[in-house]
Amino acid sequence: MNIKIYNSFTRKKEDFKPLEEGHVRMYVCGITAYDRCHIGHARSAVVFDAVVRHLRNRGFRVTFVRNFTDIDDKIINRANEEGIACDELVEREIGHFYEDMDALGILRADIEPRATQHIDDIIALIENLISKGAAYEAGGDVYFSVESFPGYGALSGRNIEEMLAGARIAPGELKRSPGDFALWKAAKPGEPKWDSPWGHGRPGWHIECSAMSMKYLGETLDIHGGGLDLIFPHHENERAQSEAATGREFVRVWMHNGFVTIKGDKMSKSLNNFITIQDILEQYHPEALRLFLLSKHYRSPLDYSPEAIGENLAALDRCYNAVAEARRLAAMPVKKKRAVSEKAAAAIEELEGFSEKFSQAMDDDFNTARAIGILFEAVRALNRLNDQAASKPSALYAEPLGEGASAIIQAAAVLGILQQEPEAYLRQRNLEALSEAGLDEKQLLELIASRNAARKEKNWAEADRIRDDLLSKNIVLQDGPDGTTWTAG
Repeated sequence: MNIKIYNSFTRKKEDFKPLEEGHVRMYVCGITAYDRCHIGHARSAVVFDAVVRHLRNRGFRVTFVRNFTDIDDKIINRANEEGIACDELVEREIGHFYEDMDALGILRADIEPRATQHIDDIIALIENLISKGAAYEAGGDVYFSVESFPGYGALSGRNIEEMLAGARIAPGELKRSPGDFALWKAAKPGEPKWDSPWGHGRPGWHIECSAMSMKYLGETLDIHGGGLDLIFPHHENERAQSEAATGREFVRVWMHNGFVTIKGDKMSKSLNNFITIQDILEQYHPEALRLFLLSKHYRSPLDYSPEAIGENLAALDRCYNAVAEARRLAAMPVKKKRAVSEKAAAAIEELEGFSEKFSQAMDDDFNTARAIGILFEAVRALNRLNDQAASKPSALYAEPLGEGASAIIQAAAVLGILQQEPEAYLRQRNLEALSEAGLDEKQLLELIASRNAARKEKNWAEADRIRDDLLSKNIVLQDGPDGTTWTAG
């Protein structure tokens, strides 16, 4: 096993070796709790969920920390707009976050700290930075001196001199240089505030992640993740203040997922072109959204459209159908041990090598796009085996059918899909298809009975009319020795 990860800092793939053998310390920036999560938040959550799942599947112990920003200008402004307290808004939106993430099957982080619960840690870190000459107090605010940290800009690839050229200090700010950023903000009337050595105030955005990540994971993290938009200024500032405080490397591997776009434009709340997770899950199965979000490499942009979600839902249906059919055939009481056909033997061989191929794709910078392609190849192989077992039953098929289905489910668990019982999933999908067709089960069974009567009377035109009418509504009839069954198309 050799896991490679693209490091945003070095801009290349590197062999991954955690600081402590077998133990991965991982921190991912969470939400600012002021509004419903959109599909961009979902991508980051699903991507790093798959990272954690794969690392654990490969035998690592992962300590995963994801924070909540629960004090911020956006929170204060939204609370004022709604006429409620900040903590009331925060509790509501963290509740919404859990609703969305639980629906998506996102694993809870091991530790989920909030900024306001770590004020003492934040103050201690700021005092450390002041004592080392990396930060200074000015009028009740405390700023980090960017020029005191020689490596500033290395993560984002920005030149500090170019950044500062032409930059201006906003009215009311007392910082020494335009590039300096706030570690502590003096209290304004009506805002939440905490006591500090510099007077009442609240923490800046960047300092909270440094204080909380180092409290729970130590001074050096193995992996720090987040969206591409966090590289600058958030992660650049985190790195600067953390390393200035400790004198040590803050993060061994920086990971950043790409944007979700709509018609090529970045999705964001500021552009008002975002789609909430709640809205999508009212129309589509959560696993279809997960599959869509993992369908491209995590560093690539991903363009959202309802059609793309629909395509992934159809692919999910095919996976569940293949696994359900394999299990059904494996459980059939077949005594005859007819020799396995060449076609079936090839499918069995492909399924036996599938799990390692899948893991190797994930080992290569968590390449979910390639892993999904390998998963779909395995599903096609399982379907070929299903066909052989159905057309030429043999007791020799039971074991490879069961093992093939299990291997697919186990690999899919790394992606967080195929987590339902196949029969329950397919029944729900069938009921959804019936509802969309404007039918209930009783009406459908009556139509099937009418078609069977027409076939018995050799009224083929009427039988075909009923079948084609249902097919136009995505209801597929299948005639077999045990009668007529139906599935969603």
